[in-house]
Amino acid sequence: MSGSLISAGLVPAGPVSFLDGVRLVDHHCHSVVAGPLDRPGFEALLTEGAGPAPGTSSFDSALGFSVRRWCAPALDLPAHTAPDDYLARRAELGPDEVNRRFLGGAGVGAVFVDHGFSADGLLPPAMLGATAGASVGEVVRLEAVAEAVADAGVGAADYGDAVIEAVAVRTADGRHPMPVATKSVLAYRAGLDVDPTRPEPDEVRRAADGWLRRRAETGEPLRDPVLLRHGLWAGIDTGLPLQLHTGFGDADEDLHRSNPALLVGLARLVEPLGVPLMLLHCYPYHREAAWLAQVFSVVHVDVGLAVPYVGPRAASIVAEVLELAPYGKVLYSSDAFGLPELHLLGALRFRSSLGGLLEHLCATDELAPADAERVATMIGTDNARRVYGRMPA
Repeated sequence: MSGSLISAGLVPAGPVSFLDGVRLVDHHCHSVVAGPLDRPGFEALLTEGAGPAPGTSSFDSALGFSVRRWCAPALDLPAHTAPDDYLARRAELGPDEVNRRFLGGAGVGAVFVDHGFSADGLLPPAMLGATAGASVGEVVRLEAVAEAVADAGVGAADYGDAVIEAVAVRTADGRHPMPVATKSVLAYRAGLDVDPTRPEPDEVRRAADGWLRRRAETGEPLRDPVLLRHGLWAGIDTGLPLQLHTGFGDADEDLHRSNPALLVGLARLVEPLGVPLMLLHCYPYHREAAWLAQVFSVVHVDVGLAVPYVGPRAASIVAEVLELAPYGKVLYSSDAFGLPELHLLGALRFRSSLGGLLEHLCATDELAPADAERVATMIGTDNARRVYGRMPA
């Protein structure tokens, strides 16, 4: 499908030649809005914040200008079209056609979808995959499973075992979409600098006693570090890859506590178990993440989410993570949420950035073209297929 991007004028032909025809595996993303969006709704999804400040526009950002430059042609508009014209054309085509163009144009062969956050109003994962022409795997969000267990009325004494059982059921073979990974948003809920060890059952019971009462009274999200660690280890016990949010995100996190370098204790504990730790996003700590991938066999990295947000600087971010991260430990993700444009832009910027880097390495005789072809396929699809193993049909 990358050829369709080139022929449509969305990606220059030269820099992506090594990725031409590679159907990417997007190993972490979310779904997109199913219905129409007005300008405030669209602009709110162009930022990780609450929306643009009064008197400003989210279009006035690297991501906003990328949408106008690279997404407008997919709507049969000239590059750099004005925001009002862009949104008018979007409304004219309707959400089904808009989603079809952007999701189909991303050129992905598989999407691993975290549908455990703000699923209301989004396409169901199966429909997301059908629209993208991709197979679908489920990323099971551990905190969402634990909160569902709490809301079912479990007592503190049974909470620990109930979460372990629920995670095992949610990740079992035969479910649709196929579960391919678990995920934790520990970085948001407590920070990555918590004790990484598995909590004892009595610790879990005591912590659950307090949180279950608060949950019933106020709906408090799961933020207790002991219970978050318990869920984390329930995910590790499945043997499936564990995805961990790190780095760039919204205002709910303390950014300095999302530095992946804080996961070194967990990596040491998991290394002998052989369970892959998938560090998501990583920016602006992508060099720290690359070091972890260098020194721990279980650690893998991506720079998803950041790549579309930083616009033309994406090439620098990709090059920096590849300074140290072994090429067999780097994967593609978009972390697209809400806007189908983000699925397209994630793939476009990744193809252009990695393709351009490989072209440069060949031009300077650092890589042979055959090796560049292999690296492109490795990072674009093969690493994900090897690490996850359980791949949706």
